[in-house]
Amino acid sequence: MAADMQKAIEEKEKGNAAYAKKDFETALKHYDEAIKLDPANIALLTNKAAVYFEQAAWKNCIDLCEQAVEKGREQRVDYKIIAKALARMGNAYMKQQDYENAVKYFNKSLTEHRNPDVVTKKNEAEKLLKDKQRLAYIDPQKSLEEKEKGNEYFKKGDFPGAIKHYSEAVKRNSDDAKLYSNRAACYTKLLEFQLALKDCEECIRLDPNFIKGHIRKGHALMALKDSAKAESSFRKALELDPQNEEAKDGLLKCLKGSDPEARRKRALQDPEIQQILGDPAMQMILQQMQSNPEALREHLQNPDIAGKIQKLLEAEIIGIR
Repeated sequence: MAADMQKAIEEKEKGNAAYAKKDFETALKHYDEAIKLDPANIALLTNKAAVYFEQAAWKNCIDLCEQAVEKGREQRVDYKIIAKALARMGNAYMKQQDYENAVKYFNKSLTEHRNPDVVTKKNEAEKLLKDKQRLAYIDPQKSLEEKEKGNEYFKKGDFPGAIKHYSEAVKRNSDDAKLYSNRAACYTKLLEFQLALKDCEECIRLDPNFIKGHIRKGHALMALKDSAKAESSFRKALELDPQNEEAKDGLLKCLKGSDPEARRKRALQDPEIQQILGDPAMQMILQQMQSNPEALREHLQNPDIAGKIQKLLEAEIIGIR
C-alpha cells in the first residue's frame, strides 16, 4: 500500500510537470495512473479536472469536479479542497457563458471557504448574468406598446399608472430618450421633482438635441428652486429651437421670479462652481479678465476654459460688459 501511495505521488508530480508544459495528454495519462494507485486522493481528481478545463472540455471538467466534491464530503476532506472544486465548476460554466450556474457554484464555493478571488469572479458572473437577462428582455415593439399604454394613462390623469407602463417600456428599450422624458412629466405631475430631474438628465444623455428633455429639466429645476440651472436648461432648449414658446416662457419666469443675489448665493454652493473658483489657473484668468477684458477672447479659444467661463456667466458669478 505504501509503495502504491509513493508511486501515485510520483505519477502526480509527472502529471504536474506535463501540465506546466501544456502537454495535457501526457498529464492526463499520469493523473489517471495516479488515481488508479490512490483513488481516495481528491486532489488528483481536481488536477485532472484542471487539464480538462485547459482543453475546454467543460462537461468532463464539471463531472470530475462533482465526483471530487462527493468523495470529499464522504471523506470529510479539508473544506478548502471542496471549495476549489466548486470554484472550478463555476469557472467552467463561466467559459460556457452559463452565468446562472456560474453564480450558483461560486456561491457554493464561498460557503465552504471565502476566497477573495472567487468573490471577484462571482461578482463578475452576477453582472454578466444581469446584463444577459436585460438584453434578452429588450423588445422595441413591446416597448412601443407599453409607451402607448403610458400615454393613455397620462391623458386620463392616472400618473402612477402611466409611470408603471413607461418604466416597463424603459426595460424593453432603455435607449429610447423619449421614454425618460415622458416618465419625467409624470413625476413632475406627482411633485417628485428629483426623480423628474434624474429622468431628464438620462434623456439628455441619450439625446442631447431632444428639446423636451431640456424644457422638462428646466421645469424640474425651477420647482427645486434652482433657477440658475433652470435658466441654463431653458437657454439650451432655445439654442435648439429659438422659437419654442414653452422654453421662452420658462426662461421669462426664471428671469422674473428670481433674486439675482439669492441666485448667486445658491450658485456658490454648487460643487462645480466651487471647483472652478478654487482652480488657481482659473483665478489667474479671472484676474486677467478684470484688468484686461481683451484677454477674454484669447482664453475663449480653449474649449475647457470657455466652458468654465460660460458656467460662471450662467450662474451670474461673473459678468461681461
